[in-house]
Amino acid sequence: MRSLSGSRFPLLFAALALLMALTRFKHFGDMLHLPDASMAIFFVGGLTLRKHWAFAVFVLLAVALDEVSIHYAGVSDFCVTVAYAFLPLAYAVLWYGGRWYSSRLHADARSLIGAWCVALLSASLSFVVSNGSFYWLGGRYAPPHMAEYLERLWQWGPLFVGTTLGYITAALLAYAVGYGVVAWHSAQRLAGART
Repeated sequence: MRSLSGSRFPLLFAALALLMALTRFKHFGDMLHLPDASMAIFFVGGLTLRKHWAFAVFVLLAVALDEVSIHYAGVSDFCVTVAYAFLPLAYAVLWYGGRWYSSRLHADARSLIGAWCVALLSASLSFVVSNGSFYWLGGRYAPPHMAEYLERLWQWGPLFVGTTLGYITAALLAYAVGYGVVAWHSAQRLAGART
């Protein structure tokens, strides 16, 4: 995939930031709220936006939204422990996984499946980082032990990875459809110019 140029970069940046703001308050979703899209946003951001400064801005946005949700929206601070400092690493796994694959992304099935597979691996590793740091360093489970950790990993991992992949799948499909529409429109314009 070529780098975004012109107005595409700020439009996608704003759309991803808005999606994060709309979904971050209710991490698992409910009847009225979509599940948290933050992890998918970091992968899609790396895949499309790529810039290091954009990654830093999204990390700061996530932290700011957490602060607002805890102090003004009544969301529990249970997950805010010393392990919270590992979230940028979990986000980086996603962002730089997407960034690594970005030059390979094209609108064909093989490339899209490859992007999905990298997203699966990145989301799984990101979950191990965030969940592992919370379990082992967060001080919420005393004394922590491997059997309980593995139980919690299997309890929450599929939800985390599945939600992330759901959003990423939607983004990849939107990319493929958008690319197809642009290609069709270009072909129509070219055919009209020949007549």
